[in-house]
Amino acid sequence: MPYPPPPRTPSGPRRRTLLASAAGAALLVGCTSGSGDSDSEESTGGSPSVAERARTRAARDSRGIVEHYDAVLAAHPTLTDRLSPLRAEAVRHVEAFGATGSAGATASASESASASASASASGTGAPTPAVAVPVNEKDALVELATAERVLADARAKALLDMPGELARLLASVAAAGAAHAYLLTEGAK
Repeated sequence: MPYPPPPRTPSGPRRRTLLASAAGAALLVGCTSGSGDSDSEESTGGSPSVAERARTRAARDSRGIVEHYDAVLAAHPTLTDRLSPLRAEAVRHVEAFGATGSAGATASASESASASASASASGTGAPTPAVAVPVNEKDALVELATAERVLADARAKALLDMPGELARLLASVAAAGAAHAYLLTEGAK
C-alpha cells in the first residue's frame, strides 16, 4: 500500500504569523510608558546616562527612518497608500523613545548629520536623508527594506546591554522594523 505524499508546507514564516508578530510588537510599544522608565532603570542597576544616550540614539535612528520614508514618498507618491502605515509606525517609535518632535529644525538637522556621519563611519549602509532615492519604485522599496533591516539588527544587538524596560522597548521596535523590512521586501517582488 503506497503512502500518501506529505502535505506541502511553505518555507519561511506565514503571513498571519508575521502580522500577528507585528501587532504584538505594536501592542508592546503602546504599553510602554515614558514616566516610569528612569525608576526601573535605577532599580535594575542600569546607568541612567547610558540608558538616556541609548534612548536618544534610538529616537535619532527612528527619525532617520521616518526621513527615509519621507524621501521615498516624495520621489514616488504612488507608494503613499502602501508606505503611510509603516511611516506612521516609525513616527510612533520616535515618540516611544521620548522624542516629541518639538525640537527645532536645527537640532533635527544636526542629529541627522551626526547620524549620517556615524552610519558612513560604521559602514552599516544605513540610509541618510542625503542619499538619493532610486528612480525605480522597486529599488526604492528594496533600499528602504534594507535600511529597516540594518536598524532592526543594530537594535537587537544593542538591547543586550540595556536595562529591563528599555531592552523590552528596543526588542519590540526591532521586531516591528524586521516586520517592516519583510513587508517592504515582499511588496517589491
